Amino acid sequence: MIKKIIFLFATALISISCDNKKVKTENVAVSNETHYHSESDSIELNNGAKWKVVSEMMVHIRNMESDINSLSETKHTELKDLTQLGTNLQKNIDLLTSNCTMEGKAHDELHKWLLPYIDMVDKLNKSKNNDEALRILEEIKASYKTFNLYFE
Repeated sequence: MIKKIIFLFATALISISCDNKKVKTENVAVSNETHYHSESDSIELNNGAKWKVVSEMMVHIRNMESDINSLSETKHTELKDLTQLGTNLQKNIDLLTSNCTMEGKAHDELHKWLLPYIDMVDKLNKSKNNDEALRILEEIKASYKTFNLYFE
């Protein structure tokens, strides 16, 4: 229950802290804690270039990526390690969203990556066994490949 409250709080914090009236919240429907996005929610490049993420936010994104990569280098990953990773990722998500100063199209495009990422971290935190957590970790790692294609 606590994790559900934290997830809902983080999602609300994203919407509130960014204070961007251009975000189309009607395109995001929440059902069973999964965000479903319309086709227009695929991430776009900035006229062929990567979007710039402000440094105050990028530091938290890179901290999460570093934590993920460090754990991935470990050969024997146990559920407790994956649970600790999930906790660390959630802390960084909270810091990321509370430091949101981006606006405009770059902000909107970042949210297209961030909302599904938050869902994945929430699923990692709710994992009941090692196999499930490792599968979700692979999804999270793949999301960083997407992030690095579209943002810098």
